[in-house]
Parts: sequence; C-alpha cells; structure tokens
Amino acid sequence: MEIYDISMTIAPGMTVYKNKAEKRPLFRVNEAFSRGGKAYESSLCLDMHTGTHLDAPLHMIEGGGTVDSIDLERFLVNCRVLDLTGVNDKISSKDCAEHAIKAGDFLLFKTRNSSLNAFDPEFVYLDRDGAAYLKEKEVAGVGIDALGIERSQPGHETHKILLGGGIIILEGLRLGDVEAGEYILCAFPLKIQGVEAAPVRAVLLKGLDRLPPVPLI
Repeated sequence: MEIYDISMTIAPGMTVYKNKAEKRPLFRVNEAFSRGGKAYESSLCLDMHTGTHLDAPLHMIEGGGTVDSIDLERFLVNCRVLDLTGVNDKISSKDCAEHAIKAGDFLLFKTRNSSLNAFDPEFVYLDRDGAAYLKEKEVAGVGIDALGIERSQPGHETHKILLGGGIIILEGLRLGDVEAGEYILCAFPLKIQGVEAAPVRAVLLKGLDRLPPVPLI
C-alpha cells in the first residue's frame, strides 16, 4: 500500500489565502516551560480556513449544516484525481465533461496550483458553470489544490451551488506528487462543534481494494 500525504504543513510562514496576516497560524510555547519547566506544551491559534480544510454548508448558506453534523463515512471514500494541469484560468463544465464523471464520484482537481509554493492571486478555480455541471452529475465531493475553490466571484456562486447540493468541499490540497487515477481518500476534519470549516489531514491510499460506495444525501 502507498500513502500520499496531500495536506499542507501548518507552520508560521506557510502560504495563506491572499497572504492575509490574520490567516497565518500563531504558535505559543507555554510560559512555565519558557521559565525552565519540565513539560513542553504549546498552543495554536488557527483560522479554520487556513491550510488543508473542509468547508461545511454554514460557510456560505445561512442556517447551513456545520462540520460536526456531516457523517464521517463521507470522509473515507473512493476518489478520482483528475489531471487538469492544462487549465490556465478556470475549470468549466467543458473541462469536467472530458472526464466521464458519474454520480457518487469524489473528485480531486490537480491543476497548475500544485506546482506553486506561494499564493497566486490568479490561481485556477472552479467556475459557476463547472459547479452546476458537477451538481447535475450528483458528485459526492470536490477537492482542489488551491486555498479557495472559487476566485473573486460575486455572490460566491460556486460555493453555494456545491454546498447547496450536499457536495463536500476540500480546499488546500497538495497534489504535485500524485498521478491522475483512482485512490481511497481519508480526510477527516477536526471534531469542532458548530463551525463552518475545519482543518483536515488528507491522505490518499493506493493499493487497497475499493470501498463500497457511500450513499448520496
């Protein structure tokens, strides 16, 4: 079995969305240790949308579901990594239609974003048309190698279409070392009550039997 870690490393100088200072993680070592204490303990202040993370419906839909309300079985699934490195700007319905997408698919988009270490304001994203296509196809989830699945779209239509359709959204994946193909995805979010997003440690497994399909909601 091969394991591919497709998560961003949480670190003080990591890449964050639009290079916003408020999205950078803050680490602190406990004062007792700093004064010569024996036990090393540290704390972390982290924006829920920093690094590899899950977006829950509440992120864009008033009264929407929270991270802790999503069934865990939706985070251990068969998935497909799609090679979209030839897309220069946005992923459209035409780009999606070239990959024989079917109901229940969990799709991870590998784009030119995975080759970048710094934030690119012109990152490849999924446009409204592509999101509507995926909703029509009844996919189970979508992940992308950018810190946002959309980019400067008025009304956040891509998010609302996907989340309104019960589709899982993963952002901030690192797919540079992963070839297109079928994998098992394990992407459990932290169990935090009542929030709209949560950090995820996402990995891909290769060489195991496929899991039984997860029922759509």
